[in-house]
Amino acid sequence: MPTSAVPVSRSERAALADLLEQLGPDQPTCCEGWTTQDMATHLVLRDRRPDAMPGLALGGPFAAWTERAHAHARSARPYGVLVAEVRSGPPRWLPTSWPVLDRLLNTAELVIHHEDVRRAQPGWAPRELPRAVQDQLWRTVPFLARGRAAARPEGGLVVCRSDVPDGAPGSARRLCKGAPTTTVTGAPLEVLLWLSGRPEVACVDLTVE
Repeated sequence: MPTSAVPVSRSERAALADLLEQLGPDQPTCCEGWTTQDMATHLVLRDRRPDAMPGLALGGPFAAWTERAHAHARSARPYGVLVAEVRSGPPRWLPTSWPVLDRLLNTAELVIHHEDVRRAQPGWAPRELPRAVQDQLWRTVPFLARGRAAARPEGGLVVCRSDVPDGAPGSARRLCKGAPTTTVTGAPLEVLLWLSGRPEVACVDLTVE
């Protein structure tokens, strides 16, 4: 279990690599059409081939390049090598390996993809993360919400933490204004999953007013 002394991105990377290694290459994930081998390939490309990443966000001609890079990496590397590269993370010369950018860019990604693998397996249950970890995840919510604007419901959106007392400072955030207003309530990890387009596995309560 991660603690406040270890960056969440690092502890999640290690736990995700352990799980990928345990499950093998052919298990399902919550990403439609992806097996655990596809997930490992995606993470390796994200860490080591930043030129292949625009296709995920921008689509169009960029998507074709990303798909080719994914197919090549998937076929060229044995699954064990992919998992080892997931575990080691980006090379030290890439900015995404630097602690500040690692925390900013990798924390939510690794937590979400860890859950993509966990929650696709039979008998999964939500994790109870330490408060310090949930606090760090909560700080990534506005950043993630800006990057996933297309996935938000129409109207206003408010997110609320359920793991702290009602009305605690910073426990609610209005991410956008409008009507009707959708309020998403859950632990920070669950809110992240919902915001990232995984409502089927996110343990949240929704109200619309």
